[in-house]
This record gives sequence, structure tokens and C-alpha cells, in this order.
Amino acid sequence: MIVDVENVSKRFGARTAVDRLTLQVPPGICFGLLGPNGAGKTTTMRMVYGATRPTSGAIRVFGLDISKNARAVRARLGVTLQQNVLIEALTPEENLRVFGRYHLLREPQLSQRVGELIELLELASHAKVPVKQLSGGFQRRLAIALSLMNRPELLILDEPTTGLDPAVRLALWGRIRELRAAGATVMLSTHYMDEAERLCDRVAIISAGRVVDHGPPAELIARHLAPEAVEIDCSPEEEALLLAGLGAPRHRMRVGGRIMVYLDNAAPLIDQIRRREPERLHSLVIRPANLEDVFLKLTGTMLEAGT
Repeated sequence: MIVDVENVSKRFGARTAVDRLTLQVPPGICFGLLGPNGAGKTTTMRMVYGATRPTSGAIRVFGLDISKNARAVRARLGVTLQQNVLIEALTPEENLRVFGRYHLLREPQLSQRVGELIELLELASHAKVPVKQLSGGFQRRLAIALSLMNRPELLILDEPTTGLDPAVRLALWGRIRELRAAGATVMLSTHYMDEAERLCDRVAIISAGRVVDHGPPAELIARHLAPEAVEIDCSPEEEALLLAGLGAPRHRMRVGGRIMVYLDNAAPLIDQIRRREPERLHSLVIRPANLEDVFLKLTGTMLEAGT
């Protein structure tokens, strides 16, 4: 395993941020950590790359105990934090050169690596513009480029696309896929369920510092929900009338005034609504069940930006 977290807890005074958490990340995959704000995602990642020491339990990265071999482990991984850590007065090219020297790169390897990363993250058009003048999307690309300077075997991304517009998110997804295809292992936290479904081979859903379930996204959806979801605006009393005579759905959840019903086949419910209350059809949504539905079922919360 690239990452092996065994029965790890982390307490800050009386507060338990991570509670006897166990997870494993095999090589060559993209592994996602999903959880509501305060679930322990960032604390877990900080322990994996050695910035925070666990209160109890053991963490091994590349087979090495991180508490005893932090320097050796960090030399083989890259980290992109939630907040960009950039030298704003310098250009992207200059930031990369400074970070390359931190990793003891010398010419001509340094210039070669800077050029590769500028091309990979599509930074050439702004390579000589001071960072403080760059958009959030370009700054995020640069932050990821810095984490790749040492050709990491493990890339840790803490909410890498938060706050970015959809086009920039899609571009960064492409870069992450390329890195995984080249053999890197990626560990990321995200609150975007579409991001997790598209990028992650496996995910772990964390709540209150514990893993509540884990596995490939498609397997989690099949395990917890029926394949089709129907969303309807209705009160609890109206809900009972709408579903009467159809048999119990495999699962249903209410969020405010909206009910989500999960069925193997949505057609009988749609036909019944069409006959009984056709005016509801204009606000009704039929879609495949997704990872966010699983998250809502397991944690009882909707995902929001932040940690």
C-alpha cells in the first residue's frame, strides 16, 4: 500500500477530530476523501504527509512510519493545500525555480522541469506575470505545478478545485487524470460529488472522524440505493398519497420540501403521478442515483465548501 492508516485518532484538547480511522490507498489510483465540514478530512491528510502527529495509531506511507521518517516520505510526495502558498511578487516561472531549488534541483534539470510543468499546467501565457495579478484559476494551476516539482509518487490534493469556474475545473481534472495515467497515486479531498465520481477509483466517506463506508463510487451507489432517483416537491402528507399503492421504494430521503425516491424502475411512479396529479410533472426530476445521494444517506448532511 502507498498509504496505510491504522486505527488513527487525533484529539485537539477535548475535541476528537479523527476517531480510530483506518484506510488504505493502493498504488496507481485516485483515492477520494469525502465528508461534511469538520469531518476530519484535512486533519487526516495533514497526518498522512507529516504536518500533524496522530494522538494514537500508526500511519505508513511507502511502507515507512511517517512519525519516524517524515523527511524521507516528504521527498517522495507532493502536496497542494486548500489555500495557495505562493510568492505573490514573483512570476509562476520564478516560483517554480525557487521551489525547484528547495528540492535541490540544479541546472540544466531545473530549467527542464520548470518548462515541463509550465506546459503541463498550461501556464505559458502567464509564466512571466506576477502571481498577484493572476486569476484564481491560474494561481491554482501554479499551486499544483509546485507540488509536482519533485515528480512525486504520491500527490495529495486538499480540495484542489474549490472556488474555480467550471472550465478551469475541467482543465485541472484533465491534468490529474494524466498524472494518474503516468503512474502517480493521487489522494484528494473534495466536496464536489461529480469530481469524486469522475476522478476517483475509490472513495472513503468520513463522518465525525470515522470512515462510514468506502469503495468504488459505482459500488457504493449500488450498495446503498436503487439505480433511479425521482425528485418531487411535496409535503409529507402529499408524499404518502403520491406513493400509495406502489409498494415501498428501496430508499427515500427528504430535504426540506423535496422528496427523493430511489427505485429500480421509475416508470410506474411517473405514470401514477401523470394520472393523479399531472401538474406536478413540470417540477419533477428523474435522474440516475449518484454519489451525493449516498453521501446524504450515510451522513445526513449536504456537502458544502470548506473543511
